[in-house]
Amino acid sequence: MTDSTDGYAPHPHIGGRTNALRALAAWRMARPGAPRVVALTGSSGSGRSRLLTGFLMLCDPESRRQLDLDRLDPSSVPPELPAPAAANARGLTAQQFLWAIADHYELPVDRTEDIYSELAAIGDPVSLVVLDVDQAGPVRHTDEPSVLVRQVLKPLAALDSVRLVAELPRHLVTELADGLPADALQIIDLDEPPWADPVGLVRHAEAALAPSFAGADLPFTVDPEARHAVAAAIGRRAGTSPLVVQLAIQSILLVPEGFDPADEGQLPTTVGEALDLHAGRLGTDPQTLRLMLAPLALTEADGMPVHLWPRLASAVAGQDMSQAVANGMRLVAPFIQPVDQKADGDDESSGWTRLRLFHPAVGDAIRAGLPNVPAAQTQIAMALLEAVPEQDWGRADPYVRDRIAGHTLAAGLLPQLLTDPGLFVHADPVPLRAAIEAVPVEELGAAARTYLRAAPLLTRNEVSEPWRAALLETAFVEDGLPEYAEALHRLGFELPWQTLWSLPVAGISEVTVGSIPNAEGPATRVAVLVVPPGTPGARPTGEEGESAVLVLGLVPPDGPGEADLEQILRPSEEERAAAPLGLSRGADYLRVWDRASEEVMAALVSDVPFTSADLSPDGIVVVATERGAKALRIRPVDPAIAS
Repeated sequence: MTDSTDGYAPHPHIGGRTNALRALAAWRMARPGAPRVVALTGSSGSGRSRLLTGFLMLCDPESRRQLDLDRLDPSSVPPELPAPAAANARGLTAQQFLWAIADHYELPVDRTEDIYSELAAIGDPVSLVVLDVDQAGPVRHTDEPSVLVRQVLKPLAALDSVRLVAELPRHLVTELADGLPADALQIIDLDEPPWADPVGLVRHAEAALAPSFAGADLPFTVDPEARHAVAAAIGRRAGTSPLVVQLAIQSILLVPEGFDPADEGQLPTTVGEALDLHAGRLGTDPQTLRLMLAPLALTEADGMPVHLWPRLASAVAGQDMSQAVANGMRLVAPFIQPVDQKADGDDESSGWTRLRLFHPAVGDAIRAGLPNVPAAQTQIAMALLEAVPEQDWGRADPYVRDRIAGHTLAAGLLPQLLTDPGLFVHADPVPLRAAIEAVPVEELGAAARTYLRAAPLLTRNEVSEPWRAALLETAFVEDGLPEYAEALHRLGFELPWQTLWSLPVAGISEVTVGSIPNAEGPATRVAVLVVPPGTPGARPTGEEGESAVLVLGLVPPDGPGEADLEQILRPSEEERAAAPLGLSRGADYLRVWDRASEEVMAALVSDVPFTSADLSPDGIVVVATERGAKALRIRPVDPAIAS
């Protein structure tokens, strides 16, 4: 079967791929015999995302109105139905992606495991298109795309009520297909007949070379026959890759001098050849171009700040590359693109603030040519550390602060980085958590393990830096790392509390505060914990000793001594009502609020439910969970910290 338009006009956005559009239209119409699940795959640069974008244009009511649908092949145009949900996996963890789906469908769930049953309970079939699975995850050097397919897309595909199109790399297709009935899945591999589109590639090249689009009046762009001949040669050399076509055109339009349209050897067959041919056309060693682009090929997130680029290129190259970067915009231009720009446009690189590679496949080609990727990542990590002013993470560039963990993970050095409480507080917790989770737990130090335990609380609501510091402060005390807790108090934040002590005792059912009178001085403030009988240090209570209590000094180093339990006085209701602070509690959170202003002074959340809590009249809260109890002195702070 050929990818023919049968006399109809090609899709205006993608210029071809008619067979694939027909298959996707059949999926959208749920035509008898059409598969419920479509795996769209192909090599990087084969045009997967572009095809799905063109298909979604045909599904979206607003986009359809801007297209002349009567000129398109009717079998490639789905009927006017509600557009399928489109979800982009770029930069997301599997869990974040799943919650995004739950939010889109407004599912009433609190646990991820309930999302699938709720989707299955929706009356109408759920139609979902997933893009950029290969770019899932907030950190490059993890296997989040595989996790996404295994933990999310595969369970979705197993639901009879879900109709799924997923764009994913070829090596993950088998994972998605495993367990599905043969007639439920269709694989569209854009590098294989009948899905490859050689005619479309030539059409794309010819349109891109046209003077009206290219903005260049050259012999091989102005003359229609010459333009078609060059386009045909570009298409032949590119094989099945629209990306190679695009890079070839960008290169020859940027540097037309010396280009011989009759010499097909000047046209690339791969992304790597596109890099090398462009460098050669400018009289530059191809390795120089690759070293200049290496930091962008190793970058984390969506682009690298321009001001870091020369520093990191020099680190990878082992020599000063600042002049090469400053003078090399014609050299790198076909392979990079700006992510955003400064409003005033006075930056050294035309106002660009961040750069990224033109396509992920360019990064694949550059990384494949590096002699030692971990060594290059080590050099980048060291350069990023040197860029932290006086090792104060609060003053570090956001990219350095938030992405250094990804670089040190790729270098095999992440555990050594995870010793600075300032980094734990200031770094974006989503990529930091993802990077730490990629390291075997036995290789992590105690502080990193505490961070990993607290990370779900830090990422749950995108909490502020002061709140991160507060939650980590109490976690460090719980885990017996008081020196880290003390360091957090020195970061310059006025934390909403100071954790006074933590006791890892299981089975606490109730905590109360009280005091023991002292005839010779102030009363001793205590916390009374109801614990299981036999708990070390506990005193039996009740006629048969069926229960027990632990009595602890509320504020170290005070202790209750051998005081009789009958001596302990609990605050009266009148004393509690007259206290300046009040306490409210839910299953996994508690709030301390100012009675006069009704402002929240502190908000404590927990990864396990609270079993009990009490607040002393002078503002010390004692809380218990299944892991034990702890006491926190509440401080008057800016309420925004706890909001």
